[in-house]
Formats: sequence, structure tokens, C-alpha cells
Amino acid sequence: MKRVMAKQAESERERRAVIIRAEGEFQASERLAQAAQVLSATAGGLSMRTLQTIEKINPDPSKTVIFALPVEVMEGLKALAGSARK
Repeated sequence: MKRVMAKQAESERERRAVIIRAEGEFQASERLAQAAQVLSATAGGLSMRTLQTIEKINPDPSKTVIFALPVEVMEGLKALAGSARK
């Protein structure tokens, strides 16, 4: 009887943990969506975030060479390529 009750209590804890984890993921996705809106509204915001991410990924800059183009440059090149095709 004690084993059955312990198993039931464990199942309930696992169920609650899954719900809490899902709520946390939902809140995180909402925050990411808000951050994406702010970054897209700010000129150069996405470029700054990209550079911050690159800096965090590789703390030793002597090992990797990265050539980062601003996103605006890439968008301009896409627009030029699209107008050249027409």
C-alpha cells in the first residue's frame, strides 16, 4: 500500500514538474518575441546582438576570425540582386 501511494505521489510531482517547465518555456517564448520586436525596431540592434553573441561564444579571439557584416548590408545586397533580376 505504501509503495502504491509513493508511486502515486511521484507521478503527481512529475506531472507538476512538466506543467511548471511548460509554463516557463511559454514565458521565455513571450520574452523572446518581445526582444525580437525591440531589436527589429532599433536600427543596428540586431547587429549589436549578433556581435554580443559572437563575443560570448568565443572568449578567446585569437582562435577564430569572424568577418561580420551588418544585417542592413545583407538586406541591401538582397534588394540589389532582386532589382537586377527584374
